[in-house]
Amino acid sequence: METTINQWLTRVKGWGQDQRGLGLVESLVAVAILGIAVVSFVMALSTGTVAVREGNQQVVAQSLVRTQLEYVKGYPYDPEATTYPKVDTPEGYTISVEVGSIPEADGNTDIQKITVTISLGDENILTVEDYKVNR
Repeated sequence: METTINQWLTRVKGWGQDQRGLGLVESLVAVAILGIAVVSFVMALSTGTVAVREGNQQVVAQSLVRTQLEYVKGYPYDPEATTYPKVDTPEGYTISVEVGSIPEADGNTDIQKITVTISLGDENILTVEDYKVNR
């Protein structure tokens, strides 16, 4: 029994003709699943954007702190200083430099504790302490 191409095409064409299309419930379920996927994708993007913004703020703050501390260490030692000059900052960032003396550390009073605080707006982002020695 040979099947001709026409008979085979007739069978393939007739296959699945007894099935009906999607019903209302199936369509609603498909739309709900698609909606959940889209909302999840948008929320992931917004979370990623916030994380990148905060990461960039931390990188800028760390760079400013390193620059400021190197500037202070290169500046001439002043035993009466309460602060040292500040480096230029990007828009929105502020630097606070505080100087404190170390009380009679082994009879050596030529050590200062330098505290550098980086702020963005009213929020402190990073605070680092280091020491300056009169050499």
